Amino acid sequence: MTADRLDVRPLTAATWDALAELFREGGDPRWCWCQHWRLRSKDMAAAKVPELRARLRALAESPEPPGLVAFEGERAVGWVSLGPRADFERIVRSRVIPKIDDLPVWSIVCFAVSESTRGQGVARTLLDAAIDHARARGATALEAYPIRLPGGDPVHPDAAFTGTLPMFERAGFRIVADRASDPSSDRQRVVVRREL
Repeated sequence: MTADRLDVRPLTAATWDALAELFREGGDPRWCWCQHWRLRSKDMAAAKVPELRARLRALAESPEPPGLVAFEGERAVGWVSLGPRADFERIVRSRVIPKIDDLPVWSIVCFAVSESTRGQGVARTLLDAAIDHARARGATALEAYPIRLPGGDPVHPDAAFTGTLPMFERAGFRIVADRASDPSSDRQRVVVRREL
């Protein structure tokens, strides 16, 4: 597979079943159903998987898609969650991820890529599509919270769900806040932004 063979579509009722199959492959999406950033910590801790799945399903049926799905043929191989920053309660209430200014930015909060297609440009294709999607919906700036590893060390896919700093830098994002995670963590998150 090559990234140019991917078809990226919004998550809607029509694409829901394919995304659900991707999430059932395993990893964090199997239990969080991409609600980690949309809920406050205490609400996320209290929620059960069926409720989280139902929340994402309801968002898929809403007028504003909560993300984009990458397809190879009719099989979903990747996902990116994005929307107005205000939609992500955990970020809005975060003491660690700083609010840079009062611009009504959009946020890219997570990626999921099928294990069978990792390393083949799926996340980069989704990032490019996310930029276009946000711009088409009137966003003036797009933020993300990727990890930066010391010395460019390799990262396990489970830790890279927010993306990696080099991927965002190649797409024209720049660091606007150097600290968006616990300073004692070996996986430092930064806030990056691209003006649209």
